[in-house]
Amino acid sequence: MPLPAVLEGNLRLPLIGAPMFIVSHPDLVIAQCTAGIVGSFPALNARPQEALHDWIVRIKDGLQAHREAHPGEPVAPFAVNQIAHLSNTRLMADMEVCVRHEVPIIITSLRPPEDIVTAVHAYGGVVFHDVISMRHAQKAIEQGVDGIIAVCAGAGGHAGPVSPFALIKEIRKEFDGTLILSGSMTSGADVVAARAIGADLAYIGTRFIATEEANAAPAYKEMIVDSACADIAYTSLFTGVPGSYLKGSIRNAGLDPDNLPEAGKDAMDFGKNKADAKAWRDIWGAGQGVGSIGDILPAREVVLRMEQEYREAIEQLGAA
Repeated sequence: MPLPAVLEGNLRLPLIGAPMFIVSHPDLVIAQCTAGIVGSFPALNARPQEALHDWIVRIKDGLQAHREAHPGEPVAPFAVNQIAHLSNTRLMADMEVCVRHEVPIIITSLRPPEDIVTAVHAYGGVVFHDVISMRHAQKAIEQGVDGIIAVCAGAGGHAGPVSPFALIKEIRKEFDGTLILSGSMTSGADVVAARAIGADLAYIGTRFIATEEANAAPAYKEMIVDSACADIAYTSLFTGVPGSYLKGSIRNAGLDPDNLPEAGKDAMDFGKNKADAKAWRDIWGAGQGVGSIGDILPAREVVLRMEQEYREAIEQLGAA
């Protein structure tokens, strides 16, 4: 499937750096975009709400400065993630800022985003919506989204339980727009695999937590490096939506990661900024791909390594 015009010729790799609560902020986004992949951040990371304008200006200025200094390099567009849930009392104000700045890509989560699609299409932007099931994908397709992010088993944060081999194929049967895959990917070879099963782009978050620019505590980055697949817990306790978290951070919070109660969807609340909100501050999200992350590097070096791995994987397949 052809990529949206905003991405054509602007990517070093067919890859989006996934938006991560607290972790993704302007330094990381600028580093990702200037390395040639889409960088993104959740609007809710910019606090107070008035800071969202400043963040977007800082990113736009940083990308323009890099274009002028390095005219031959690809500079990818950036994206802002909007939590389209009724408890997100900032949504309308945040979208007004994004529309005013004509943010090139809006990534939506949780609710079918028809009103957001209309607003973004009015200035020529595109909307990618993340889903964990075919039912959610069908609702998003009805709303006219430009791309669907299949958040599959093993992804960090609010991950789904479905295999990518199943979900990607089912979505592609009904959708000819941009299809993006999320779940346990950490290398350029993984990006090749995502393309091979039918995705247009890969969507990687956890690998970028272990970067110098990530707004994550040093202990969080080190735990990413030191963890393996078995160190990930999948639970709805912290937000009301099933998600993947580092067991070590759960233990540090005084809980047993292997014996956690579940929480219902009525526990979801994205409208508050509690100082004691452990789901956001003390409980650290990560995907099952942590076992293949062995170092903390500048984001640009991570992307360049992925590019090399991507090309080597294609060459190896061609020689097979």
